[in-house]
Amino acid sequence: MHESFLFSGFGGQGVMFVGQLLAYAAMDEGLEVTWIPSYGPEMRGGTAHCFVVIADRPIGSPVVSRPKTAIVFNNPSFEKYELQVEPGGLLASNSSLISATSQRDDITFAPIPASSIADELGSLKIANLVMLGGVLTAHPVLRLEALKRALDEHIPARRRDLLELNFAAVDRGAEYVASRVLA
Repeated sequence: MHESFLFSGFGGQGVMFVGQLLAYAAMDEGLEVTWIPSYGPEMRGGTAHCFVVIADRPIGSPVVSRPKTAIVFNNPSFEKYELQVEPGGLLASNSSLISATSQRDDITFAPIPASSIADELGSLKIANLVMLGGVLTAHPVLRLEALKRALDEHIPARRRDLLELNFAAVDRGAEYVASRVLA
């Protein structure tokens, strides 16, 4: 197994957090991992993206030119990365914020209304976890239980009160993709 992920959006959307969370979950499962963050000119409100590579053997390079899976949170990220997704890969978009749809027929396109689902759950800040739950359902590189365990083990102490809400976000993203994208 050798899987590459791109997470991209504006600073403040939790792009780095979910990329790092995925890396922790894979590492906790005994897999090889790289996580490479990149920030735009401003952390909050500027562009941000990160690459995660997960493998069951040593990773030769953390550089990802064509990600197998791209998770995009805003229109500029959709426009920039749609064509870079590897054929046979997955493009997941936060369809609450992105109106564009992929015209590619060589990838799986998963529009997930993550911000709307997060708002229903009570916090727009968990849209990133809705997306990640959906992505791991469409492309099950790791079990959701591994992701939740990593969340439990790595969430900062000041955020522990949000743990159950985060779990609910992961579950709702998974449910949405299972019922609407994969059905």
